[in-house]
Amino acid sequence: MMLEVTNLHSGYGKLPVLRGVSLRVEEGELVAIIGPNGAGKTTLLRTISGLIKPYSGKILFKGIDITNVPPHKRTRMGIAHVPEGRGIFPNLTVLENLKMGAYVNRHGFHERVKEIFKIFPALEERKNNLAKTLSGGESQMLAIARALISNPSLLMLDEPSLGLAPKVVEVVYKIIDKLHRKGLTIVLVEQNIELALSIADKAYVLENGRIVLEGKGKELLNSIDVRKHYLGMY
Repeated sequence: MMLEVTNLHSGYGKLPVLRGVSLRVEEGELVAIIGPNGAGKTTLLRTISGLIKPYSGKILFKGIDITNVPPHKRTRMGIAHVPEGRGIFPNLTVLENLKMGAYVNRHGFHERVKEIFKIFPALEERKNNLAKTLSGGESQMLAIARALISNPSLLMLDEPSLGLAPKVVEVVYKIIDKLHRKGLTIVLVEQNIELALSIADKAYVLENGRIVLEGKGKELLNSIDVRKHYLGMY
């Protein structure tokens, strides 16, 4: 088991957001977390990565209890988190951003950069450009590349399609699907529910801080409840 979250309660100060969330992610799976705005999806990823300390519950990563492990140690253990809004360093070059992403694992950096540029050839062309000069799609690619440069076991993506044109979203999702097919374990939070479910092995529906539905991605995509309440289809 790559990741196991059990009865997780979390939030901000005295404001509870997650209420008893439990989920399991097997090695090599792509697991989608879907649901309406304000459901707690971002809070869930931030709690798993250690940016938020939970009120109660347990988080296991590769069988190790990391509930109280600080964020930088979780990164060293193999958890990479691409936040909503990307979080790249705008005044650093593309290559400098990648170096920042490799701070927990600098061994073999140049070889890993070559592999990253095979996945993201557009970034190689812009490697000496400041990140703030990149397009929205290139910025999202850089955010994912910076996470991958640490050679993670688990990649968590928060809204990778946010603010991108449909054609760019298609490119980004082809890359995500390719990473998954290579065996990388991925947890994907996404507002584009139909797109997320179409590539997910498994999915959880989060609503008001609770898991209300779970199942295989394509089964949920064809579920009458999901299509009615989240896709606006009947």
